[in-house]
Amino acid sequence: MKFSPKEIETLSNEFESATPQEIVAWAVENFCPNLALSSSFQTQAVPLLHMVKERKPEMRIFFLDTGMHFWDTLFFREHLDQIWDLNIVDLRPDEKWRTLLRHFGSDLPDTDPNLCCYIRKVQPMQKAMAGLDAWITGIRRDQTENRAHAEILEYKRDGLLRIAPLLNWTGEDISNYISQNNLPRHPMPNTRYPSLGCKPCTRAIQLGENERAGRWTGKGKTECGLHTEMFDKKEFTENGFKLNLGEN
Repeated sequence: MKFSPKEIETLSNEFESATPQEIVAWAVENFCPNLALSSSFQTQAVPLLHMVKERKPEMRIFFLDTGMHFWDTLFFREHLDQIWDLNIVDLRPDEKWRTLLRHFGSDLPDTDPNLCCYIRKVQPMQKAMAGLDAWITGIRRDQTENRAHAEILEYKRDGLLRIAPLLNWTGEDISNYISQNNLPRHPMPNTRYPSLGCKPCTRAIQLGENERAGRWTGKGKTECGLHTEMFDKKEFTENGFKLNLGEN
């Protein structure tokens, strides 16, 4: 570890009053080239993509290609890549899941959404992070109860440092930054789909609902697992059934 847990705790507290750009600059200075950004390529993700592009245009940007995205998200990803020349790395499920996904992949979002997220998102990200020192993510405290308790700097599995420059921002801050910098917006209506995930697990929100209310409706979850204890595990346990996934 480049910084002790105590040093990270102190820096994280200091960054509560820093700008996202200052936090990104610190991350680049201290962790490149063993640093990457993960992005969902929706409107909410655009400001952080822009900040990283301005500071370190060659930084790797991990995109979870789950095979279940809205066509508009894939189109928007390609559009941003073309206009900004991003260094995008597509992450896909491990080959060992090929048979399971071929037979049951379309049913998993309903029959076992946690396993679906593990296969399509968590495990691919775990593998991509191997060998990295730090990971930049765009989570915000106002999004979910789980994220409300996050810290700007946090050590995760195997000493990986998670860096969240936008943690104190609100949806209004996101919108203002996009407007001030004349940045592109995801083609799906921003008022109805402020938070986009995979197509089977995303619906349009209703007036007055939280921006993430349209994610995993009726499935008893609000997170895919990248920012929960699931990300720190090397095996998946669901309802007492354990899959021994071995070392990642």
